[in-house]
Amino acid sequence: MVGDVHGHLDELLDALADTGLIDDEATWTGGESHVWFLGDFVDRGPDGIGVIDLVMRLSVEAEKAGGQVESLLGNHEILLLGMHRFGDTDVPSDFGPRSFARSWEMNGGQASDQEAVTADHVAWLRARPALALVDDHLLMHSDTLEYLVWGAEIDEINAGIRGVLHGEDIVEWWEVWRRLTTRHAFRGPQGGEVAIQLLGVLGGKQVVHGHSVIADQLGVAPAQIETPFEYADGHVLGVDGGVFVGGPCLVVRLPFSDLADEPELGEAEAESETAVEPEADAVAEDDGENEPEAEDESEPEGETGAEAEAEGEYEDEPEAEGEAEPKTEADAEAGDETAEEADDEPARDAEDAPEGEPEEPAAKDAAGA
Repeated sequence: MVGDVHGHLDELLDALADTGLIDDEATWTGGESHVWFLGDFVDRGPDGIGVIDLVMRLSVEAEKAGGQVESLLGNHEILLLGMHRFGDTDVPSDFGPRSFARSWEMNGGQASDQEAVTADHVAWLRARPALALVDDHLLMHSDTLEYLVWGAEIDEINAGIRGVLHGEDIVEWWEVWRRLTTRHAFRGPQGGEVAIQLLGVLGGKQVVHGHSVIADQLGVAPAQIETPFEYADGHVLGVDGGVFVGGPCLVVRLPFSDLADEPELGEAEAESETAVEPEADAVAEDDGENEPEAEDESEPEGETGAEAEAEGEYEDEPEAEGEAEPKTEADAEAGDETAEEADDEPARDAEDAPEGEPEEPAAKDAAGA
């Protein structure tokens, strides 16, 4: 399992070599190993397209050797594709000006990546699933319940998002970007319950996600991170080491077992609450990652993790999204402005918070449906 890479090709090559998956020539040596990338290949780092090219090539080499290299679609891939397809075209919104170009610039978009994108890259990325169930692990890029907007089954959700990316409706594209920038659905005292509810709907015994930088969740420096972060009563495993802010590029073997003592959460994490039923204004967050106009880890509107990060921390944020508690339109607008003014900061994950606030479907409701 490989977390967010964000254009850091050299760090990825070192990490894969250290685990014996490639040799000094970057050729697959993993035999029958099955490797999953959780998305966010691009932005915030120097060579996102180089990362994509590597993963595309390794998937072919691994298959010939009896192994597999697969990947999920991250919110930054949505941003890359949206920028490539729509550029600075305005996205209709009641919360002010919005465009993929603005969010891309604010969330670490790299001109070199856009210049290198080819039709083959676009086709390959559009074909990536948003979710996958591997053994007892529910794999997802973003730690959010927003995936349930597109259905209550993995195949249905993947087909719904894929359909949008093959269409021309900029509003629907923006919704995918905005919703997948939200984060932290499993934090707080009710996080374990929320995870259990989601697993009850989509399957599996543990959620494995990237998107939200582990150091931000623990309240420590990224350089202190050495392992993934198991939380929410063991029902969730975060694997984004925050390579773009000085953390490690994590390659994690599943099932994960950490015999070492886990660091304690920071006060902010301990005090945070997780809404079991997000509702219309879920905070959009991104781990220092992209979010419409604010990225990763900042919390949109109202400063929920997504917008906050989009503006000063490093999480992608669409333009403002809520995390757990819904907000009023005025709050949403305020959050959007904040996300727009803030530049993604390479310090942690800024939570991508597009604009407006997404209505985060509650796992309970989805299960009931």
